[in-house]
Amino acid sequence: MARLLGLGERFPEFSMHACVSAEPGSEFRIVDSHSLEGKWAAIFFWPLDFTFVCPTELVEFDRALPQFRALNTRVFGVSGDSHYAHLAWRKESPALRNLGFPMLSDYKKELAEELGILDPQEKVPVRATYILDPEKTIRWLCVNDLSVGRNTEEVLRVLEALQSGELCPANWASGKPTLERPTDIDRAVRWETSEHFALR
Repeated sequence: MARLLGLGERFPEFSMHACVSAEPGSEFRIVDSHSLEGKWAAIFFWPLDFTFVCPTELVEFDRALPQFRALNTRVFGVSGDSHYAHLAWRKESPALRNLGFPMLSDYKKELAEELGILDPQEKVPVRATYILDPEKTIRWLCVNDLSVGRNTEEVLRVLEALQSGELCPANWASGKPTLERPTDIDRAVRWETSEHFALR
């Protein structure tokens, strides 16, 4: 695969057709990188429509939408299928018909290629997930094998930790204490001593 675009880098510019509804007359719209401005974003890629693991992930992200919205975060799903295939899948599967997030079509695989997440053998996006801050900077990414589905609770956990601006220890969860920032700057590193405001 190409080099994986990493932490601290800007998410690439894009403009894609998206399936946003299964209702006649309102199925499609264009979604571009301007949609990421001013809010946090969670963007997840799945390999193919009409498969077995992928719909379970779409259902779970949809179920978690109220939690993402409470964190002022937009959700976008992307695969290499066409927006017409997305629509057909939504019509075929009752569980997907009323998804509350747009299904973007990276039909030419250009975004997946630029991010470095195109599987070299299968030529499909791997299961990559990104959390972007309001400046479209990548603050977290996770890449799963094609056969392993994601944990949306982990995406939410990391999102809330990032937005807190605090030092969050291992296994931190919402409502648990964070760590006090070191006062001895000679024994700590910059990111442990720098104050960060909550960014929600």
